[in-house]
Amino acid sequence: MWNEDDAMEAVTFPNGPVTMAGDLHLPEGFDPGGSYAGLAVVHPGGGVKEQAARLYAAAMAGRGFVALAFDASHQGESGGEPRFLEDPAARVQDVRAAVDLLQGLDFVDAGRVGVLGVCAGGAYGVSAAMTDHRVGAVATVSALNVGTTYRRGWFGTDPDSAAVATLEEVARQRTDEVTRGAEVATMPYVPVEPDENTPRDLVLASEYLMTDRGRHPHAPNRKLFAQSLWRMLAFDAFHLVEELLTQPLLIVAGSAAGSLWHSTELHGRARGPKRLVVVGGATHTDFYDVPEYVERAVSEAAPFFGEHLVARG
Repeated sequence: MWNEDDAMEAVTFPNGPVTMAGDLHLPEGFDPGGSYAGLAVVHPGGGVKEQAARLYAAAMAGRGFVALAFDASHQGESGGEPRFLEDPAARVQDVRAAVDLLQGLDFVDAGRVGVLGVCAGGAYGVSAAMTDHRVGAVATVSALNVGTTYRRGWFGTDPDSAAVATLEEVARQRTDEVTRGAEVATMPYVPVEPDENTPRDLVLASEYLMTDRGRHPHAPNRKLFAQSLWRMLAFDAFHLVEELLTQPLLIVAGSAAGSLWHSTELHGRARGPKRLVVVGGATHTDFYDVPEYVERAVSEAAPFFGEHLVARG
């Protein structure tokens, strides 16, 4: 698998019946006979491994970690039908499958594996770590609890009753698809044409996904499978976090992010070792690709994992 001239290798790995696709980022001067700490790097909702996850995986490899960026099942180059499904339960299982791969590599110390997730990927990483204690430490960047967002809105202030109306609409659509042969419905991950009522973070997210800044052919914004919604609306990535998350936790978020409340809520609820870093002036998507903010997050994550991903026993 390893070519001494490459710092990144494409890999595939099993996740039940689904074949996952990932990019394994290796440290400079990589020694196949060495023993490294490994990181599963989880991409945002609507993203793929070639976007923010690649930046973080490459940066953490530059700090001496073996870092795996991978596409979620049903998305990107990973398998799974239907396509463009955002299934939180599947995405949590994706993280476990990534840990399986890392622990099976001869050059990764199986007792030194962590998870770093961006946006929804951070919340999925937390959810996975709660019940998978092979994960030694977790870092989130611009964390977003996707189910809570769909129930309570971007700022967390919408009434939950709006979720019921959405579920009723999804139910009607599913009936049409199953009994009347209607076209399978898709929807955009972020607003296609933001207006004056669109939260600033979502305007920036639209810019990121739909322009050359972050656009990728494997991440078409308009293609979220609409039947994802009933899965997402019933999901809470932080359910039981007070009881089950004992691993060290690093939370990085921007002070100007409308999603900051996810990070502060997670920090308030977690009972294990934890640290919240709020970066002044940063928006939610600044941490996707703006060098200043990616570097700031990595500068927090590298020593955090270096401290907490230590050989056990």
